[in-house]
Amino acid sequence: MRALHRVVMMMTVGLFPTSIPVASAQAIDAASVLTQAHDALGGDARITNVRTFIVTGRTRQIRGENLVPIEFEIQAQLPDKYSRRDEFPAQDAGPQISGFSGDDPVQIPRPSPPPARPGGPPPPSAEQQEAAARARVIAAKQDFARLILGMFAQSVTAYPLTFTYTGEAEAPQGKAHVLEARGPANFTVRLFVDATTHLPLMVSWQQVAPPARRGAPPPQAAPPPAATPGGPGRGAPPAVEHRLYFADYRDVDGLKLPFRVRHAVAADTIEETTFDRFRINARVDVKRFDTSN
Repeated sequence: MRALHRVVMMMTVGLFPTSIPVASAQAIDAASVLTQAHDALGGDARITNVRTFIVTGRTRQIRGENLVPIEFEIQAQLPDKYSRRDEFPAQDAGPQISGFSGDDPVQIPRPSPPPARPGGPPPPSAEQQEAAARARVIAAKQDFARLILGMFAQSVTAYPLTFTYTGEAEAPQGKAHVLEARGPANFTVRLFVDATTHLPLMVSWQQVAPPARRGAPPPQAAPPPAATPGGPGRGAPPAVEHRLYFADYRDVDGLKLPFRVRHAVAADTIEETTFDRFRINARVDVKRFDTSN
């Protein structure tokens, strides 16, 4: 499987450098960069008119020596409903659904606490289970926020972000404007926007923990970073850089949307995602946002 891993890396390593230096800020602001991005993506009127979207596609995820295929469907009802259904053709496992509806988690099958064992730790308390549910909602909202940045170069009220222009970066295609976006739960990412095409190129962020490895993590799935002022405490693992590369923008109902996303951690590509189809303002399945399951 090492040869397979090298093949995936060779397919993706040339798209961007592993790190992108940021120059000093120039006479430009975040609002003008976002306005240009919205125009390139189809215009504010079309973006504002998006009420729902359904996306189907495939992910190839590297797990150790294995390349795991995942087939998925994302359904979203803006501004605050999102679910992702993952299926695993190469595994004897049923589909899994994760996401959020408002501030409530969507997860099917529903997680169950580990059974108590004689002499072992007690099962999680109700407070601990509630805290875990809140963490799942935050993680899903952060995944959603990163996806929306690549699709529409904006945030949604379910997870509002504030943007600051920080400078320019060099990329093989030319220069990119760099915006810092901040949101709840210490969420901080950088959005790279092509200075020529004005399309989103990349979202990067620092994270102490590696991506969660549950049965079927979505491409952007990762627990929220436990960031504290001044960085991780003594003995904590160092933060690593995560990057989502957005590419292959195509016309969909007057919008330009990315059909390829690559997720890299430090120097390693861990996931490649291909979106096969976008359906804008299609009727979503309300059962996908049912939090009572």
